[in-house]
Amino acid sequence: MFDNFFGNQTAVHTLEQMAYRARIPQTILLDGPRGIGKATLARRFGAWLLGGAERIEQDDLSLAHNVALLADREKLPSDKRADDPFLLATHPDFVTFAPDGPLRQISIQQMRLLKERAQYGPLHGDRRVFLIDGIDRANEQAANSLLKTLEEPPPYLIVFLTAENPYDLLPTIRSRTVPVRLAPLSPEEMRSFGAARGLGDLQRRLALAAGSPGIALTLDLETYDRRRDVMRTLIEAALGAVPFSAWAAQSEKLAASRSEKLEPYLEILYLLLEDLLHLRAGLDEVRNIDWKQPLGQLARRAGFRWLREAVRRTDELVSNLRRNVNKNIALDALVLELREVATE
Repeated sequence: MFDNFFGNQTAVHTLEQMAYRARIPQTILLDGPRGIGKATLARRFGAWLLGGAERIEQDDLSLAHNVALLADREKLPSDKRADDPFLLATHPDFVTFAPDGPLRQISIQQMRLLKERAQYGPLHGDRRVFLIDGIDRANEQAANSLLKTLEEPPPYLIVFLTAENPYDLLPTIRSRTVPVRLAPLSPEEMRSFGAARGLGDLQRRLALAAGSPGIALTLDLETYDRRRDVMRTLIEAALGAVPFSAWAAQSEKLAASRSEKLEPYLEILYLLLEDLLHLRAGLDEVRNIDWKQPLGQLARRAGFRWLREAVRRTDELVSNLRRNVNKNIALDALVLELREVATE
């Protein structure tokens, strides 16, 4: 059932036992870090139940045609997306609902469509499988709409939910699921994965992926390095190592690129702050292994209080992402606030 699935053999065994004993819960929650293989595991399970593995795998969101489809949908007005809620169903009995639009959210319209589609029985066999990939990105309305389906699902329907943090879900949704936790892969498992996929720049990819094979596989290092340069300048300016004008120049370039979202920059900022904390604490391990020396110089400036405030204020930015905040104003304010902390 799960050939060539790397790591998390406990989770794999749990799902295999459900299948072989024919005791499959109607709602299964797969939780764990981004890129760990949650949706892949759900698709493999669906293929075992329904057949048609090649068709089901066409709905992998990391595939180029789906990446392009989601990018095109971001350009649509919100009313157009609402009129045509996003789903993938290359296999008629396996349906994937995934975050949509510029803010990448699960919408109320998608969950209403799920409820409608749940009423129709299987076209082949005796099962249907729905995958909601990223239920932790559902707004309150969407989550409440889904809850109505989970309370009384039709007997032929199995619903897979994926989430990075299950505690971001409504307690009423969590209580109706059977949770299966996926953990980061070990370094040995990641090296085996990288070798099997023939990944280039393997050492850097594995360090940045931190046990998530999906991240190691899809990471665009050129884009990552370009964004990291911006975040490095932000940190330097926030620590007073360079004048604010150095950051202002980067901020202007970022403003000119309207397609750039704030979320990937904040993810990189977290990695850099983590590395600074490790180096400040005298630890040798960093994620940005090619930047260890310049990060070490910055770490001597970054006190623990500054690092704590940097993480706290970055957390606040993340919590506001779904409000469509202006990325340049938000980052400018972050730099100015942290410059004050650095001088105290």
